[in-house]
Amino acid sequence: MGVEELRLSAGAAELTVNAATGRIANFRIGAAEILRTGPRFGSFPMAPWCGRMREGRLVWNGRSHQLPRNAEPHAIHGTVRDHPWEVVGHSGTELVLTQQLAEPWPFPGRVTQTFTLAADSATFGMTVEATAEPFPAQVGWHPWFQRRLRPDGKPVEFAFTPAWQEERGADYLPDGNRIAPLPGPWDDCFGMPDGVAVTLTWPDAIELAITSPLRWVVVYDQPAETVCVEPQSGPPNGLNTRPRAVGPDAPLVAEMRWQWRVLD
Repeated sequence: MGVEELRLSAGAAELTVNAATGRIANFRIGAAEILRTGPRFGSFPMAPWCGRMREGRLVWNGRSHQLPRNAEPHAIHGTVRDHPWEVVGHSGTELVLTQQLAEPWPFPGRVTQTFTLAADSATFGMTVEATAEPFPAQVGWHPWFQRRLRPDGKPVEFAFTPAWQEERGADYLPDGNRIAPLPGPWDDCFGMPDGVAVTLTWPDAIELAITSPLRWVVVYDQPAETVCVEPQSGPPNGLNTRPRAVGPDAPLVAEMRWQWRVLD
């Protein structure tokens, strides 16, 4: 394990965080690695926006800001996964990381992540604070779960009941309409106004409940080897369509919880 990788453990659970990138590199329950591992994978934080931003353009208070189009023709998943984090606190079961928002993001601010591990659950927190003028922000998490926990294992099964699906256009961005949820496969955003609640079950192995007070979740299950369940504070392109301002006295605070049980 490299010096930048910090480990939390509780019971049979072990979580490893890359402190340089703020990304969860590994998450094991017993012998089962539930995340796909590798530089692009694990589980990474999304801030100060989530998903795609149309053409990388942010309009705020009458000004237009151009962000890098790292998912042509759009900008995607924020900036914090691309900048280093500072370790604020670390124990056997808890970790706190912080990062100052930097270019290409045009507004000064700070993002803090917290990780807390118990024997049957993990709780993740994220806070965005403005340190000068207010700006719009979103937060979310992008875990890449294994579709199968073993090469010969059964594929994971989804259970969730969204209130609506954000209809998307050919550019994969919501077009402003809410529709009845469609069957998968998905690369889609869903509304859950009472909070995100999605259960992943690997038959005969592990049941994982993903919950959050956040009201949107993106589900991406098109890849053959992975599935993604992404709680987030707004829909894709939401900084322009549903902006939520943060100010020095009005931070954006979010939480996600994973709770599991091993199946007999």
